[in-house]
Amino acid sequence: MVSAVADTHTIVWYLFSDHRLSSNARDAIEGAAASGDQVAFSAITLAEIVYLAEKGRIQSTTYSRLIAAIGAQDAVLTVIAFHEAVAGYLHRVGRDQVPDMPDRIIAATALALGMPLISRDSKIRLSGVSTIW
Repeated sequence: MVSAVADTHTIVWYLFSDHRLSSNARDAIEGAAASGDQVAFSAITLAEIVYLAEKGRIQSTTYSRLIAAIGAQDAVLTVIAFHEAVAGYLHRVGRDQVPDMPDRIIAATALALGMPLISRDSKIRLSGVSTIW
């Protein structure tokens, strides 16, 4: 069962045990793992990770590390495809509130699944999407 959705920075920081990941965010992910649940992330995160690695903003190994993490037998992370149900929720994450399309897709994914979003992004947090940070 999926217990939350995580945004791109949350995924990257979790993979590398980065200190910028809040204790609440870490607890949500580790709690899901301990319960046998999963934390989902949008497929757009895969594209963002490739892009950020190409720009040198994150480690070049991030993509392969994430693929290995979701392929693990006891994987806590799982990818959710972008599909029509997610697109149907985009209108609930206004472009004036969250102007970045990948962020809107990530937030809409959480809404479509009826799950909180693990995110530090202040624009998303102010948009009314239920968040954990």
